Amino acid sequence: MVILLIILALGVGLLIFMFSEAHRTYVEERTIHLSRFPENQQPLRLFFISDIHKRTVSSKLLEKIPGEVDFVIIGGDLLEGGVPLLRARQNIQKLKTLGPVYFVWGNNDYEVDQMQLKQVLKDEGVIALKNEHVFAVSKDGTTCHFAGVDDLSEGQMNLKRAVSSIEPEQLTILLSHNPDVIYYVDEESKVDLILSGHTHGGQIRLFNFGMYELGGLKEKRKIPLFVSNGYGTTSLPLRLQARAQTHYITLKRKE
Repeated sequence: MVILLIILALGVGLLIFMFSEAHRTYVEERTIHLSRFPENQQPLRLFFISDIHKRTVSSKLLEKIPGEVDFVIIGGDLLEGGVPLLRARQNIQKLKTLGPVYFVWGNNDYEVDQMQLKQVLKDEGVIALKNEHVFAVSKDGTTCHFAGVDDLSEGQMNLKRAVSSIEPEQLTILLSHNPDVIYYVDEESKVDLILSGHTHGGQIRLFNFGMYELGGLKEKRKIPLFVSNGYGTTSLPLRLQARAQTHYITLKRKE
């Protein structure tokens, strides 16, 4: 009986810990050096958040951001089926207090009415990128292109269209919910950095094994690929060894 109670207590404790890990308000600070970052221009400061799903963007999270933000990037799965559009709207309203908001579709974004979602994005001034790119200028005058592709699994991804007409010497940041976009990128794609989510870092890992790799900065096919563990969860509101995260990313020139 004592052993059973101990096992039960440990199980409950583990569930509480996993629930806590899934609801962290953690901002990871990271600097990424890029070889084609414009010379004699100030660093770019991005707030990157992906896979919000059912969660609320809290004031507590925003207070943890350590500095000025030039651009906010939502890397897909802003919401999912069953999440009120009002919550998505309120999350966007919080995020846009930081700076201009850019968004790409994730697979779960297709679980809600698309006309209504597009209207929310339009109402809130979000720059939604679906196989297209935009030219952006930071508060300090630093320039770049944000290219965004549709979701690989639920949408109609067209990378070639997304990067068409971008000059080779211009800094290009590719936004793709699914990191597998890396397998479609080549030198002609003119991409300097990819920002992705989708994997949740495996969400629940045992002995460092999970369905997906942990998030982080990787280099694949000679291109920097940054994958977030994500802010929310799917299915179960639990995480283990893949805690919830957002990112304050500073981009600089690689010397």
